[in-house]
Amino acid sequence: MSKIINIGFGNSIVSERVVAVIASHSLPIKRLREEAKRLNKLIDATAGRQTRSVIVTDSNHIVLSSIRPSTVVSRIKD
Repeated sequence: MSKIINIGFGNSIVSERVVAVIASHSLPIKRLREEAKRLNKLIDATAGRQTRSVIVTDSNHIVLSSIRPSTVVSRIKD
């Protein structure tokens, strides 16, 4: 059964579609964001705040969230 996860500021994602939840600090992740933006596969759900986690979906979309990766993962597990 699909579970809807709150990723902050009224934005949600279906937990079954999540492949990875990654911290946004590293250079390879920044490159991944740039590539997703170039391919129109970047979804910014930060509401203008600092990006703390990058969520990769099974459709190769990259979702940016201002919630910490540990928080997103705990919401998926619950």
